[in-house]
Amino acid sequence: MKWTFIGTTTRLVLIEHCDNWSKTSGTVTQQQFLDVVDRDTAVKRFRDALPLGPLDSETVLLGEALGRVLAENVAAPVDVPSFDRVNYDGYAVRAADTSGAAEEVPVRLRLLDERLATARVPQATVVAGTAMSIATGGMLPRGADAVVMIEHTDEDGDALIVRKAVASGFGVAFAGTDMSAGETVLRAGQLLTSRDTGVLAAVGVDRVAVYRRPRVAIVSTGDELIAPGEPMTPAMVYDSNARIVADAVRECGGEPIVCGIVHDDVERLRHVVRESLATADVVVLSGGTSKGDGDISYRVVHELTDPGVVVHGVALKPGKPICLAVSASKPVVVLPGFPTSAIFTFHEFVAPVLRELAGRGDQQTARLTARMAVDVTSALGRREYLMVGLVRESADTDRTDRALEQVSPRDAALVAYPMPGGSGSVTTFSRADGFVAIDRHCESVPAGELVDVQLLSDQLRLADLVVTGSHCVGLDYLLDELNRRGVSSKVMSIGSMGGLAAAQRGQCDLAGVHLLDEATGQYNRPLLTPDLALVRGYRRLQGIVFRSDDERFAGRNAEEIGARLRGGLDCVMIGRNRGSGTRVLIDQLLGDARPDGYANQPRSHNAVAAAVAQGRADWGVAIENVARRYGLGFAALQPEEYDFVVPRSRLERPAVRVFCELLTDARIRDGLRALGFEPHDYEPHGFEP
Repeated sequence: MKWTFIGTTTRLVLIEHCDNWSKTSGTVTQQQFLDVVDRDTAVKRFRDALPLGPLDSETVLLGEALGRVLAENVAAPVDVPSFDRVNYDGYAVRAADTSGAAEEVPVRLRLLDERLATARVPQATVVAGTAMSIATGGMLPRGADAVVMIEHTDEDGDALIVRKAVASGFGVAFAGTDMSAGETVLRAGQLLTSRDTGVLAAVGVDRVAVYRRPRVAIVSTGDELIAPGEPMTPAMVYDSNARIVADAVRECGGEPIVCGIVHDDVERLRHVVRESLATADVVVLSGGTSKGDGDISYRVVHELTDPGVVVHGVALKPGKPICLAVSASKPVVVLPGFPTSAIFTFHEFVAPVLRELAGRGDQQTARLTARMAVDVTSALGRREYLMVGLVRESADTDRTDRALEQVSPRDAALVAYPMPGGSGSVTTFSRADGFVAIDRHCESVPAGELVDVQLLSDQLRLADLVVTGSHCVGLDYLLDELNRRGVSSKVMSIGSMGGLAAAQRGQCDLAGVHLLDEATGQYNRPLLTPDLALVRGYRRLQGIVFRSDDERFAGRNAEEIGARLRGGLDCVMIGRNRGSGTRVLIDQLLGDARPDGYANQPRSHNAVAAAVAQGRADWGVAIENVARRYGLGFAALQPEEYDFVVPRSRLERPAVRVFCELLTDARIRDGLRALGFEPHDYEPHGFEP
């Protein structure tokens, strides 16, 4: 049985042939290969003759996108949730009005007439001393900042008796806290799983641009071959290679076209190869790679001259007879006939090319053991599933090509980091690598404990670079550029303080931070410990953002606006997440004041700007270029330095080095300036002592 590979740069043709021996008048003769090369030389010759990369893109409906690879980034067109959504049946209130409420000392509020069901827009405003009935999933009315659960209340005519105090923000999922409009939801090159299509549906996307699947024509050749299902007769062999290769093609993201068996007829084989090259992206031939008189696959392939055969014979066991050719920029391969040799050489030479055409990456196993990154608490009496992201912790981190099953559970190389978000968060599920099941009799999992992680997909792969800390659109730009260089990344936006702590624990590759040390007036550098290094990033400007036509803010500088806010200006703000550098600026601006909306704490500058632009809030704090993008007014607070903290044990990681090289690249620096950032001047590699 023989396999031949015929194709072009964007096409691959696989044809199956008989054994490695030729037949003449009842005898068999064998000819020697002219040029047997080593594996690396064969790969280089083959790939040098091919313009590799994903095929062209096509737009498909969301219902057809599962298992496809994104060709373009997808940004959320709307906030998720798109409104301030209530999590419990109960009453919308101002949290301050419930202060001191208890069973023995209830608080009495006036109950408004309006009762909010789901899918209804509130008409009334909750003012001081009032409350409004609301159902789970309902839209929080203006003026309210919390929900009292129904079981902690009683109605008494037009009065509401509140028997438990609530904090601002309790029971409310504020608009944009899961995803904000304009935020990158999925990146180009991502293999779409059911989790990802669910995210796309959640933001209202009904079609996406994906890379076209490589079409692989599979041709089996040889007089001795019969199709499975036919009765076996002496000297015949069932064609198993076609099935093996077809399924391997699917695993690589391709679309197999099984062309059937071609017996040892040169003219017939030429015709099939010609048709396959005209209709397929990949053509694979099996068998007939040797130079015997009856081996015709190599003859057909050797007729190709543009450039034609680049390798015929590789120093492998098994797989020596493989033939690699290129015609009209299309790869053409003849695999050895024995099934073991055929599939071995397919995965060694064809599969990497096919995955590049399909835009896909490597696969992983379904389960592994990792150490819990931080202390986790759980309620007794119920089995809890905790979504986690996987992070490399060991100093031996240059193992991005190792399958997960090769990582020993006991070498502490992997850490499971709990993903932010609650049960209603679709992004938590999408961005997690797997989940940990916590037993109902367990109330806590201490940091460092070994846990069993069930991966969410066999196709998941550990990111080359794990980034934590503060969100910034400049960081998004850098990671997009990193992705174009073949370095994948995982981002966990947990604020500057959270990122700094993760770096100190060695649980990330780098953390974006913008933390002001009040004692020295310096950003970031004073917070370093001996085991941390600073990679200098860029300068950016933080300020108060507001709608340009809002007379309460327009024409005033940040100092004047801050004084009005501290004086009790009637407005709604949008805050930032605890531990972020922006939250520190907000608290410095407000002093002890806590305007309405302070409890709304999104994770990004985009979310802040979107809330103000859409009228869900009147003001917030964000960076200047985001404010300009949303057409908002901007009152500068202060310039700041956005840098990257790196554990010293990870400075030599390839992905970290590539990231640092980006920061010194003139084109990338110009791109940052175009976004409104000013890159720092760098010492070699950008490292601070």
